Amino acid sequence: MESLMAAPPLETKNILPPTILSALQQFASQDALASGGFHPFASNPEDTISTLRRLVEATNQAALSLNAHLSLPLNNPKLLSLYRQQASIASSVQQSEQSARHLVSTLRKRVGIMFGEDIPLERPLLVEWFLKRLLEWGASAGMEAFNDPEQNGRTTVVLGGKVLVVDIDFAIDRTNPAKPTIDVATLKTAYAIPNSTGESSSGNSVSLDGFLAHAIRAFLNEVQKDDAQRDSVEAARIGNLLSDHLSYLMKLDHLALAEGDGGLRWFSFIDKMSLEVEKLASREAVVVQKSEKGGANAPLDVFLLRAHALPLPYLTSPSISFLTYLSPLAYLKLLRTSQPTGPPINHLPNLDVPFHHLRTALTTHPRQPGMTIATLVLSPNPPPAYHADSMSMSGLDARTSTTLVDDADKLEFLFPAAREAQGQQPFSWLLDFTEGGKYPGVVMSQSRMRDIEMVVNPFGSIDHMSDVPMMAFGTGSWVDLLFNPHTQTPISPERYTALYASLLTSPTSVHPPLQLRLNTPDEPGFILETIPVRTLKEVWSILEIVREQCWLNEILTSCQWVPEGLNPNQTVEDEADATVTEDDLQAVLKGHIEPRSIPVNIRIPQPVPPFSDSDMDAFSLGRGHARITMTTPERPPISGLVEITVTFDPGRARGVAVDITGAVGVDLSTEVLEEVCRRGGLLGLPGRVWMKAHQMP
Repeated sequence: MESLMAAPPLETKNILPPTILSALQQFASQDALASGGFHPFASNPEDTISTLRRLVEATNQAALSLNAHLSLPLNNPKLLSLYRQQASIASSVQQSEQSARHLVSTLRKRVGIMFGEDIPLERPLLVEWFLKRLLEWGASAGMEAFNDPEQNGRTTVVLGGKVLVVDIDFAIDRTNPAKPTIDVATLKTAYAIPNSTGESSSGNSVSLDGFLAHAIRAFLNEVQKDDAQRDSVEAARIGNLLSDHLSYLMKLDHLALAEGDGGLRWFSFIDKMSLEVEKLASREAVVVQKSEKGGANAPLDVFLLRAHALPLPYLTSPSISFLTYLSPLAYLKLLRTSQPTGPPINHLPNLDVPFHHLRTALTTHPRQPGMTIATLVLSPNPPPAYHADSMSMSGLDARTSTTLVDDADKLEFLFPAAREAQGQQPFSWLLDFTEGGKYPGVVMSQSRMRDIEMVVNPFGSIDHMSDVPMMAFGTGSWVDLLFNPHTQTPISPERYTALYASLLTSPTSVHPPLQLRLNTPDEPGFILETIPVRTLKEVWSILEIVREQCWLNEILTSCQWVPEGLNPNQTVEDEADATVTEDDLQAVLKGHIEPRSIPVNIRIPQPVPPFSDSDMDAFSLGRGHARITMTTPERPPISGLVEITVTFDPGRARGVAVDITGAVGVDLSTEVLEEVCRRGGLLGLPGRVWMKAHQMP
């Protein structure tokens, strides 16, 4: 016994100390730094900051180690050869480990890859399987879950936290024993603070009831389809969404319980704010409708350009979403597929696209392009440092250009914040443009990212804003990022070209094709994903900035752009290969020759920096709106250029303002051109000006 006790301990595996190569090569892996995450409004900016700090620390340690090795006598050629051989072997081993680690990490982090739901093949087992699956979702979210035995075609499932209780009554139809069905009969939520002495210690949400019932019905509809139509992968996607909803509600449950009296605000806040912002949207829709000639409803696309973002509570999560922008094509599809419905609800805006159809289209997976949605969510991440300052800045964050309703700036909501508690997890409110990482963010220019920073952190970068270079050498502009979203290192040509053929937009081909030439702005771009917010005014100001950027993005992406000199398939046919006819000769003699293409130069004016050392008017509302300027030659024999400027202007009836310089003697209707821009024909305006000029006697 004593010999056993005196025996030496088992030898542990020695871990080799890190070398300079191993310390630095870990930052050379493909996933060491997230692409597009080098700004505070990415999904995980803290991870990028932590990685950069470790890189700086490793670099300092490597410099110290190299300086220490300078004093060593390395005159032995054989020793140097062995050093080189050892470094080569170590590098190969490190690269192999990194490749394997990156492959495993990529497979684990695949987005949109999921296994199908394990739906039973025997249809009579479907009801019991679903009830068991629902209980599993509740238990995984941290809820107490149980169900009552089935009686007279009814069964009840109860999911409860410490504050929240979800009572679901299911109706089971066993008329056909081989094919029983189950559906949600009623769903009621209730929340109450235990042992509370406050007056309002309980409540419920009808909107939350409908949201959860709709999510459960969507899952049931999918799993109860016929075998030939059922999609197990889609069922798994809907099931994961339902599980996420329950987990989100449990976050609110923990916060409400920890707060005690007054904790119900975490559940009632969204309903109260949604009701008020929907009333405001209804008043703004009335103003938009009055500007329409003979229109019974306000056009949704014009509403989004002129009013505040459209509030849509409980759209994709138990929170509130805001429809920020719709492209002309997306709006046209919604308008053509909508069906007439009954009179709208009193507090909802009267729009030409019914709300039921709009919500269905926005929640369809995958979402069609041209729709920009931001969702206010509670995230278990610490708020940024500048949120610690609770000073009211209502005069700074109310940077709004929407003035349809005079008293809109009086509507304000301060989002609830978790009270400081020992050991409590910090939370912050985020404005999410990715729907939890399911969709890419919004491509933003640097100037508009600065505008957003001015909204959420007015004093964050006043001292150094003017010293930041607009674009570093070798980096792409925001237009490059927009046209090449999947390129790791976007190319940065000076110009892009595209062919805008009237035959594609008009069967009569009223003007020759437009040879578009876009000058790339000298301004870098970023992917906007999430933004920490505190107030409703911050949300509205941010969404107005994003709306203008989306307007620019959709206009530019309406054509197929390629770098100049690399578009052989999009050029007009060579004149040398064209056959000259007698009609062409007569047109030349009469001076009515029609060009084979109309050159159009497009420029996006770069906004003036918000302030400089000598200009401290940063807090005024002088931020210029987005603009696009197009120049094209005058009609012969007049020399010079026609300049067409289209500006995003919420004050105009169509949300845009068109200004034309030149085009001498041409009768152009500004209202008609603004309507053309509204319908997505902005890049075709030079062709319309050319057509009007050549129709003159």
